[in-house]
Amino acid sequence: MPEPLVVAMPSRHAVTEPWLLKPLPLYGELDAAGYADLGLMSGLEVHQQLLTERKLFCRCPAGRYSTEHHAEVLRHMRPTLSEMGEYDGTALMEFKTRKNIVYLLNNETVCTYEMDDAPPFEIDDQALDISFAIARLLGCNPVSEVHITRKQYLDGSIPTGFQRTAIVGTDGAIPFKGRTVRIRQISIEEDSCREVSDRGHLRHYRTDRLGMPLIETVTDPDMKTPWEVAEVGQLIRWLARVSGLVRTGPGAGRQDVNVSVTGGTRIEIKGVPSLRDIPRLVHNEALRQTSLVAIQRELQRRGVTGADLPERWHDVTPNVRGTEFRNVAKAVQKGATVLAVPLPGFDGLITAPTQPRTTMLKEFSDRIRVIACIDDLPNVACSTQDAHTFSGAEWDKIGGVCGVERHVPILVVWGRQEDAETAAREITIRAHDALAGVPSETRQALDDGTDGFERILPGADRMYPDTDLPPIGITDARLERIVAALPARPWERQARLEELGVGRDLAARLSIHPAYELFCDLEGEISGGLSAGTLASLLLDRSCPRPANRHAAGDWWHDVARRLARGELLPEGVYHAEDDPLEPLPEAEARERFAAALASVPEGPREGHIGEAFVMAHVMTDLRGRVAGRTVRDWVREAMASTRRPA
Repeated sequence: MPEPLVVAMPSRHAVTEPWLLKPLPLYGELDAAGYADLGLMSGLEVHQQLLTERKLFCRCPAGRYSTEHHAEVLRHMRPTLSEMGEYDGTALMEFKTRKNIVYLLNNETVCTYEMDDAPPFEIDDQALDISFAIARLLGCNPVSEVHITRKQYLDGSIPTGFQRTAIVGTDGAIPFKGRTVRIRQISIEEDSCREVSDRGHLRHYRTDRLGMPLIETVTDPDMKTPWEVAEVGQLIRWLARVSGLVRTGPGAGRQDVNVSVTGGTRIEIKGVPSLRDIPRLVHNEALRQTSLVAIQRELQRRGVTGADLPERWHDVTPNVRGTEFRNVAKAVQKGATVLAVPLPGFDGLITAPTQPRTTMLKEFSDRIRVIACIDDLPNVACSTQDAHTFSGAEWDKIGGVCGVERHVPILVVWGRQEDAETAAREITIRAHDALAGVPSETRQALDDGTDGFERILPGADRMYPDTDLPPIGITDARLERIVAALPARPWERQARLEELGVGRDLAARLSIHPAYELFCDLEGEISGGLSAGTLASLLLDRSCPRPANRHAAGDWWHDVARRLARGELLPEGVYHAEDDPLEPLPEAEARERFAAALASVPEGPREGHIGEAFVMAHVMTDLRGRVAGRTVRDWVREAMASTRRPA
């Protein structure tokens, strides 16, 4: 049987807001001036795990991951009052989800502290020293006394319901493209659990990562284009990594991206795993906010107010029994309740584009998915959307129950009665938010470069002092010891490399590479046949030499560098060596091997650059690393010239 078609309902209102009448620009179609017209501002919160032996407030080992668990703990999260006697909006939102949180525990990586059944140990000194070291690399002013505070988290990612955190530095700055990016603060805090699954009202976490020390670096919103955000994020991560004191690899570094435009508000895109994803996410969030601002202006022009939006919903379950809309039909057969919420004044706006391939309807769908936990999609239908939903006759029945004219958009949700009622409330709440413009939210990065609702943006009400741990005084002697061990910053390293004659691009790569320290150790060997550029190139190509022991590796490279400087080795012999560098061939033997290789070259082009490259590819097989490439090239040209037929 064919799907029923939606009968489009005529709108009473014509959309006049210019932004809603033109296609959204795709990423790459706007330049810096285009983003300036949007009023784009963006900042970062970069999280980096610290390379410590233990977790931050207990004595469990850090850095051990496992898919095996030995026990499970079930928790339900409930909000608590802040120090000022207020509830945090995010905590209240999470409470509405009625989630069952299950923690998968491994005996080797979890303890009673992390389950909030024992008080915390004193903060790990190794982690604290690392955090101050990186704060100084970022130019921050260190605090003289560390105060531990609690930050409420009710999404279940931390079993205690709060995270212990402390500011270690403020008011830093790093150079970027001839200007300064301000560092607002750097904090040390506990890492959260790893999410395993989230379905309906049930969420699973692993606790192996829980409590590992990490730093959070917060910038001011000084980036004005999407690609600048990624570049600054890379610079901050490089700064942390040159210290050698942070973990690397998947999940060790994550970033939250803050985005706002003119007329919008700060939106936090949470947990972006890759810097490569940032530009497209920032671009699409800027478009979303601009579209929501345009929708707000259109509602104002129409004179729509909160009083026009109903505070109740309508049960239309009896009116849609027997529907051919399969999603609803299956749900009703299982006992689902179907509720309808009319939105007067939203004619033509529910289907307005907000991001590429995304409309305003998804703003409602996301709230329903996250808060009502109705996550089988689609989870909402709109009377004006261009999709297969209810038939025209069924929409007429629904409109009659709601008591609205045909042009008024109606949103319909379905699910268990309690979930459907939560969903209907969220539709009304989100409609009221549309009158105010852009609601303050934390959003999640999606694979297609767009973002989706995750939770209400937390406020100051979720912070309160920790009464289990005393303040920690930071002495001048401790800071001096930390500062004395600081490495040079990447831009300082790059300037030094360029002074030694390393090319700009090569210097930029080596300045953030683990091989930089080895370059400094070998700097005294630069002379004769070994230039600084050659040494830098070799180290980047073979930054992990065969000897596993660090001292043996240093000795290996010192020997190689001396032989290169004396002309006893060719750089190619180091590049292509399987173990020890290849020894250069005496010229007579090299000529003999060349002749043999030349005679075995198969049929192919013999003229011009293509012919030269073809012959080189074959003869170098036996000579690579033993004869300089330029020498072999000259021999190939001589041979080709001697065999070329006269005109």
